[in-house]
This record gives sequence, structure tokens and C-alpha cells, in this order.
Amino acid sequence: MKDKKDKVIIYTDGAARGNPGPAGWGVVFLVDGKSMELGGHSDHATNNQMELTAPIEALKFYLRQELKGEVEIFSDSKYVILGITEWITNWMANNWRNAAKKPVVNRELWEELHKLNQQVNPKWSYVAGHSGDTHNERADIIATSYADGVPV
Repeated sequence: MKDKKDKVIIYTDGAARGNPGPAGWGVVFLVDGKSMELGGHSDHATNNQMELTAPIEALKFYLRQELKGEVEIFSDSKYVILGITEWITNWMANNWRNAAKKPVVNRELWEELHKLNQQVNPKWSYVAGHSGDTHNERADIIATSYADGVPV
């Protein structure tokens, strides 16, 4: 059985004011009993773009830092969870067209997330937003603070 310290837990969230509008993303890493936080800002983006940017930036950080251990990513975005675990296979098979035969929105972000997902192979888990999960709430605070232009 793997020791808990062999696991990297990542919470991600995105936010946009006006949707689209000023936006931010937030990440909370739990590694070896320690917490690390990341966040960023975009002058103009949608909520979904930020929800995708957060795990992209988290996985890039994981690879840059050469962190070790199994990765589990928690997101309160069903768009992200279902997109990366279920929908993306069909999108790629259908030349990046969705079930309605329309081009997949945010394709570039999905392609980047897919590539990183293939490299790291994390477990993806849904967490209900604003349900009292401490780390999800913190990722939300980071994302919204960046969207508001006052990063924590």
C-alpha cells in the first residue's frame, strides 16, 4: 500500500467577472503534509477558460518541480472533469467536433490539458463547489482574488 506522502493532491478553480471579463485561476497543492498555492490573472476570459487553465498550470508546475507521487486533481467544474475523462476521446475521434457536430470550444486549452494529462496520468475527482471543502474553498478564493485584481 502506498504511503500518503507518495500522493500529490491538487485542487483547482477558475473565476471570471462578467463571464467573460477579468478572470483568475487558483490552485492548492498538498504535498508531503505541506500546502502550496498558485494563481494567475487574465484581463479577459471566460469562467470555463479559467477552469481549464488551473489544472493546466498545476500540471505544468508538477512537471517543472519534478514532484513525485500519484496525482489526484479535484475540481468543482463538471465541464473539466467530464471533458477530460469522457468527452475528449470522442472530440478527438470526430476531428474536434462535439456531439452537435460543432467545433469544440476552447480546443487549444483542451489539447494542452490532454497532453499534460497523458504525461502525468492523474486521477480526476469532482468536488461540489461552495460545499465547505477547505481546499476547494481556498482555490476559489485564490481564483476570485486574481479575477478581482487583488491576489491573495
